[in-house]
Amino acid sequence: MTGASQKLSDWVRNLRFDDLPEDVVTATRLRVLDVIGLSIAGGQRPFGRSVRQSASSLYPGNDARLWGTNGAASMLGAAFVNGALSQALEFDDTHNESIVHMSSPAVAAALALGDRLDASGRGAILAVAIGNEISCRVGSLAPGQFHKRGFHPSGLFAPFGVSWLASKMLGLDERQMICAAGITGSFAAGLIQCWVDGTHSKFLHPGWAAQSGIAAATMAGSGVTGPLEVLEGRFGLYASHLQDSNVTPDWNRLTDGLGDTWESRNASFKPFPAAHVIHPYISALLRLRERHSLLPEHIRKIRCDVAPYIVGIVCEPQSEKLRPLTDSHGRVSLQYTLAEALVRGKLGKQGYQADALRDETILGLTQRVEYRVDPSLPGPEQFKGVVAVELTDGAIVEEIEEHNRGSFQNPMTTQEIVAKFTENVDGTLSGESAASIVDAALSLDRLDSVAHLTELTVTDHD
Repeated sequence: MTGASQKLSDWVRNLRFDDLPEDVVTATRLRVLDVIGLSIAGGQRPFGRSVRQSASSLYPGNDARLWGTNGAASMLGAAFVNGALSQALEFDDTHNESIVHMSSPAVAAALALGDRLDASGRGAILAVAIGNEISCRVGSLAPGQFHKRGFHPSGLFAPFGVSWLASKMLGLDERQMICAAGITGSFAAGLIQCWVDGTHSKFLHPGWAAQSGIAAATMAGSGVTGPLEVLEGRFGLYASHLQDSNVTPDWNRLTDGLGDTWESRNASFKPFPAAHVIHPYISALLRLRERHSLLPEHIRKIRCDVAPYIVGIVCEPQSEKLRPLTDSHGRVSLQYTLAEALVRGKLGKQGYQADALRDETILGLTQRVEYRVDPSLPGPEQFKGVVAVELTDGAIVEEIEEHNRGSFQNPMTTQEIVAKFTENVDGTLSGESAASIVDAALSLDRLDSVAHLTELTVTDHD
């Protein structure tokens, strides 16, 4: 029987740019733009400055650019730094069902490799599309099972997508690609214990995935071997990390319809810098705020009906969710996020600042946000939000967001994604530089070298 890695490798080896559907190419260009903006925004945070500082000693070199700076690093270093920074605001796109942040590691890896190899824009788009598709598919075999076991899906699944992405860009043969995936299995990681104390380590996972996939492909190309059944084997990814006889991975999800059904179409852009499962509640509440001119003093309580699987992610334990210690805590708190969004009237790049986390008006409203588990709500394949606001006069106003904004069913426009990018790079890039990057990213498939894009990210910042 043909193994899973062999099937994926055969598809990757034979896929060409002209095989990509037009909408996948369009979405991939936008994902490249989005990730660059997010990484530059992440570099403005203390976390980003710390990661960049580490790069000078860990990853010396000039192979690839560190976006939003005047610096460079080794190929692995640029992939790691740019990928890690792009998750610092919890603002990067997500595949709904698997909850994999797939574009941050894919774009960081493809552009770092592209700088090193002088790859074409078409080559980079093809590689990102491959990486995203495989990350989504690997993560969809047992959706919802990994967060509750303390694993971050992006840390577990995205390294595999990047290994095939890098294998494609490096021109590996099928056997080498299979070995690269096997090696990646030993690199895949992603504990989310940091959610308990609000520390930074989860943000490193896209960078680690980008670095790991490139390293695995490079080693496989030089003759290092890896297990042929790293996904489905006796000690493979699913057997080792699920360890539950009641959960059976759906292996058909991995390869059925490859090249015809693009699972990455079901990945959502983010309009808000918060855990993606909170997004439909934010949208619904902001509509109620506008429609009814809601202020905190008008509100007795806010009730959210939630699907069971999100409770342990964004609702509990309440000791962490009701008074977040850090912005990291706040971004994964349904209660706090809704309170800040209603009080401030928006939630963008400047959300979750220290003053907001200490704002007694916001924290007071946070105490009045309640959740109620509704088993009839859909699972992770559809982020749906149901919000009811009880006013102090006894009236109740309700709103439902069937599909999160930015999803395939409720997409963000190109103009909205460009506006998000522009906001994210403000303070680092001039308006003229930002516009040049937008133009280059949206015409990436017409560039003969990705360097024409990445060189536009260079600034006079360290």
